[in-house]
Amino acid sequence: MLERRFEVESGGLDGDRSELISMVRGAAAIVADPTVPVDDELLEAAGPGLRLVANFAVGYDNVDRAACARRGVLLTNTPDVLTNATAELALGLTLAAARQLPGAELSLREGAWSGWDPARYRGIELSGATVGVVGLGRIGLRYAQLVAGFGGETLYTSRRRKQDAEADLGVRRVSLEQLLTESDVVSLHLAASPENRHMIDAAAIASMKPGSILVNTARGSLVDSEALAAALSDGRIAAAGLDVIDGEPSVPQSLLDAPGVVLTPHIGSATYRSRDAMAELVAGNVIAVLGGDGPLSEVSPPEG
Repeated sequence: MLERRFEVESGGLDGDRSELISMVRGAAAIVADPTVPVDDELLEAAGPGLRLVANFAVGYDNVDRAACARRGVLLTNTPDVLTNATAELALGLTLAAARQLPGAELSLREGAWSGWDPARYRGIELSGATVGVVGLGRIGLRYAQLVAGFGGETLYTSRRRKQDAEADLGVRRVSLEQLLTESDVVSLHLAASPENRHMIDAAAIASMKPGSILVNTARGSLVDSEALAAALSDGRIAAAGLDVIDGEPSVPQSLLDAPGVVLTPHIGSATYRSRDAMAELVAGNVIAVLGGDGPLSEVSPPEG
């Protein structure tokens, strides 16, 4: 879509920062994935002709929005098209963590399974469980819809009350503190920000219901990995399902060694349908903006 209209220069996944700085010089648009820091240095290197940063993700914590706004550079993302894929993975991680699937499978593969044992591989049933959804945006709402089929109660926290969801799903808005203490499953669906970095820290984890499960398909910076690993190791909480990890792709050894943790390599949107739709939306934003039209999915500049 882009190469039919523009001169396109693509960098590989193994490109370093200096190559990226050189590549963007004179660019009218930058397409970045979540691993690319779009900061003052990169924007300055692109030069005054830069009109758009099209982020290949729904999250945009890798982009300095204020720096874009100062230069009059638009920012777009890819909302909606990855909602189902990410919510379904969150449900999959919830089920895998609840039933200890990775550990059970590993014991089978390594030959440690000697036959049926009524005391081993016991997990948690989601039927009738209380599920806490932290952030009831598009993905959080879809996850709430999926877990509603288990027949338990769904709690949520959000900056704004979601009256439609309350009416349709029977979800109940509570404080984060109450959600942590009452939920059997806590699933995170928030955008990352400096304010919520490590919002799930040692104190938050200590307040969680004993034997509960933490799921994170949002951003790794929301969770203190070391505190989580410690809580899993001492049995304070039962399990965790993580698609995102603070500092990824590096994973702390303590988390790799912790019992009851299910880890996936940031694959929330990794379905054929979702990734293709994301690519089309990114390209559509570039075509619209450089063609003189408005962006298809603009991220608003920061207030002030």
